Amino acid sequence: MEWLNEHAQAISAASSILTLFVWVFYAQLLYGGYARQRRPRIIINRGKGIGLDALCLVSNMSNEAIYVQHLVAVLHTKEQSYQLDIVEYQQQGDEDEEVDYRTHQGPLSSGDYIHIQSFESIIKRLTQYWDLDEDAIKQQELLLEIRVIAIYGSEDMPIGASRRFHLNLSAEPVRQLTPSSVDTHRMNSRRDRKRVLKWAKDIEIHKAS
Repeated sequence: MEWLNEHAQAISAASSILTLFVWVFYAQLLYGGYARQRRPRIIINRGKGIGLDALCLVSNMSNEAIYVQHLVAVLHTKEQSYQLDIVEYQQQGDEDEEVDYRTHQGPLSSGDYIHIQSFESIIKRLTQYWDLDEDAIKQQELLLEIRVIAIYGSEDMPIGASRRFHLNLSAEPVRQLTPSSVDTHRMNSRRDRKRVLKWAKDIEIHKAS
């Protein structure tokens, strides 16, 4: 007791410091949980199959809704890359019916998803738009990249997500489609968002030209 009385001030100071460390630790845990909930998460995946006939699915696993601004398909070949904004698409119908164009642009609720046609349809749109020789590109090792450009909440800069798929078009009739990564690449950092913003600007410039 005498020792405690002699060192009471030091013990009190040490207890205060330890209590402060505990509160800082819990504050970091609370902030980390809040930040994870607020962090946008978009998933790009295959659905209804694993070949080119599979659907390209875009899911919003964020805590809030996102606004899909652009959906970009990029075909990477040995020579160069070819990209196309596929957010707008043609509604299939009878030959006598008038062509109906629709869009995937718009809000996507939390936990909801959209499919942007099959991977085969996406590649066909790319080859037709760029007038590519399908027989020639079938002999190459190809990468198909799907990019999502979206607005999240009240944030000013857009967010993005991308995922690449290896294509083997020469393996008839299977024609394999293999993801190059286990998960979708989320582009949420400030540096990534600047890159996404450049993507969006390049699309608008291309449409205006």
